[in-house]
Amino acid sequence: MSFVAPQEIMDELGVHLVLFDRAGYGESDPNPKRSLESEATDIQELADRLELGSKFYVIGVSLGNYPTWSCLTQLPHRLAGVAMVVPTINYNWPSLPGDLTKDDFRKSLTQWALRAARYTPGLVRWWLTQKNFRSSSVLDKNPRFFSTKDLEVLKNTPGYQLLSKNKLQQQGVFDSLRRDFIAAFGKWDFDPLELVNPFPKNESSVHIWQGYEDKVVPFPLQRYVSSKLPWIRYHEVPDGGHLLVYDSDVCEAILRSLLLGEDPPLYRPKLS
Repeated sequence: MSFVAPQEIMDELGVHLVLFDRAGYGESDPNPKRSLESEATDIQELADRLELGSKFYVIGVSLGNYPTWSCLTQLPHRLAGVAMVVPTINYNWPSLPGDLTKDDFRKSLTQWALRAARYTPGLVRWWLTQKNFRSSSVLDKNPRFFSTKDLEVLKNTPGYQLLSKNKLQQQGVFDSLRRDFIAAFGKWDFDPLELVNPFPKNESSVHIWQGYEDKVVPFPLQRYVSSKLPWIRYHEVPDGGHLLVYDSDVCEAILRSLLLGEDPPLYRPKLS
């Protein structure tokens, strides 16, 4: 996924975006023992190798936010600010109330997929790449997972390129995605909902950006997370789905909020 920020805004704010291939992606070496801790270590080492300075900003998108949570616990002294865009929710977080997720079909789907990814990866790969049956609702752009606005975005962008059948047939791509899934939805060594504010003097800011129409991560869960962590600034895009980073206006707002502290009224959550 990209980050569609207008070039004039990038120039105005003096921003340079570094998008890097994590372990196993692109030409990066795979790491079979990948963990939340190793992801944070990789980010810190990359920042040091590129000489980004003593502090830097981190923007995570969707599943890519499990390393962002890890940065908050492992590297708070290195963070100038953090933006978590449509961050996935791990249903294994101990403090996540059961009554909030008991009717969420995503919970059972995730739990089933997690077991399959761990114990029968070959079967999962076959199911996702075979051509005789409709194997994946996500790959087929099923409206159950994509909002109306998401589907419009997918008409003009490649969307989840790594989730295409051709890409998943590549063993390296499949293994990297599988390890991502296990790390993101498996058991963590900390509970994000019990994190203490690592920036008590407001030396850095943390933001969550959520789409009200997101069908991958339901907004009530995200609102609950923000209510448990009031030190995180919560923004909600009224007509936004899961593909917020393909909206240039939202990307501009994310940068302005992260760098300048702006709080656009348009993206404040409406009371139910």
